[in-house]
Amino acid sequence: MNFNITALVPELFFLCLVLALMVQSLGNREWKPPVERWLPFGACAAFFVTITGFHLHGTMFWDVYKVDLMSQFFKIVITFGFYVVVLNASRQPTLEEGKRADYYMLLGFSTLGLMMLASSVELITIYLALELASYSMYAVIPLRAKDKGAAEAGIKYIMFGAVATALALYGLSYIMATQHTTYIAELMNKSWSFADQPMAVVGLSLFLGGMFFKLALFPFHFWCPDVYQGASNETAAFVATMPKMGAIVVLCRLAVLLKPGLEITTILAVLGACSMTYGNLAALAQTDIKRLLGFSSVAHAGYIMVGLVSGTPEGLGAAAFYGMAYLVMNLLVFWIVSRVASDGRNLKLTDLNGLYKKAPVLAFSLAAGAFALVGLPPTMGFMGKFFLITSAWDHGYNWLVITLVVNSAIAIYYYLSLFRHAFTEEKTPTQVAPPDNGWFASAGAGMLAAAVLLIGMVPAPLFNFAINAGKTLYGITVTFAGGGH
Repeated sequence: MNFNITALVPELFFLCLVLALMVQSLGNREWKPPVERWLPFGACAAFFVTITGFHLHGTMFWDVYKVDLMSQFFKIVITFGFYVVVLNASRQPTLEEGKRADYYMLLGFSTLGLMMLASSVELITIYLALELASYSMYAVIPLRAKDKGAAEAGIKYIMFGAVATALALYGLSYIMATQHTTYIAELMNKSWSFADQPMAVVGLSLFLGGMFFKLALFPFHFWCPDVYQGASNETAAFVATMPKMGAIVVLCRLAVLLKPGLEITTILAVLGACSMTYGNLAALAQTDIKRLLGFSSVAHAGYIMVGLVSGTPEGLGAAAFYGMAYLVMNLLVFWIVSRVASDGRNLKLTDLNGLYKKAPVLAFSLAAGAFALVGLPPTMGFMGKFFLITSAWDHGYNWLVITLVVNSAIAIYYYLSLFRHAFTEEKTPTQVAPPDNGWFASAGAGMLAAAVLLIGMVPAPLFNFAINAGKTLYGITVTFAGGGH
């Protein structure tokens, strides 16, 4: 068994962090410091450890686990997301005091599963890492004090998750029976035409269905708005962003099996078009902000399909970059939702009325997040959509690119309604808890908004990283100035 411990430093560091959280959750709590005091520093350290390991590479554990540029790109994104989620949840009003360490431990295990998912290059390993990431989420979603809707959301997530798992396993059995391997590197050399291998195509479609559940792609999206609405604001920030990174990296690895013109590629393109259209049209009718963001996620899942079906390294790089942009943009909006709803309630659009007077930094940061989700310059959302469009044009799916542009125009209405309410003169009811306008809330929102704008204006470093990651999946050697690859 080949083993390179250096290549596993980010995962090992994060495992130590999760084990510390496990110790914190056990036994007498009187002698232990509150988890909110030390965990943000640990999460920040994990983020920087992962950044320093971006150049690591190697294949280990009988070639089922591969550390490459694509895995490191997503591990950096995932650990950054965990850091922001921890900061966002540090003042969670709907979480009972005795369950805080358990809550963070479950989030940590889910994040560790996502990091493992980023490096999994064999279908059974992908399934196991996906389950590690999922089981923790099943327990986290209902943790919202005195809210029956949270229990309902948890049950829906478990039920839909069980169906998705069954689909993935059933598809995996078909792939093993027809292609006689579960290694993605070997599956690349197999035929995926329905005329040659009909059952293999059916199996791959079912396996992809399990990933589409995590991504909330139409028609695997039914859980999404209800779970966002039922979970606490801070938990919804995690569910809305982190599992999708795991789904995107797996889809990027599986996309190398597909060529433009194959039946399954066309199916993915049609699902992408349906997802972005349905998500945007359904979001138009929403007044609850988290339900609006839930249907928005369905639309963004469709956008990511544009890069995946292009059949080029640039397309996979564009999908990876847009996944990162999606995470940062949504964490920004959920940060503001959590601060405005300082008592933990679900926000309506009208609850944002007059926000620019009560919390100007939050209002302007919300504007940056809304503009980015629409895809307006100079935000990272604009650059992400631009890269998706340019990577897919002239590769047989121009109609899908046009659908993306039309849907982006539709999305302007409901995203800018966030902006319109925040900068309106109308007041919210006086009995509603005022927004958290402290330095911590403003600093977090301001830094995330600055990241959205800065990466939008200077996208080249991260986009080149994503493009090189896409090239490695196609076996193209990428050389850095320092000589590594």
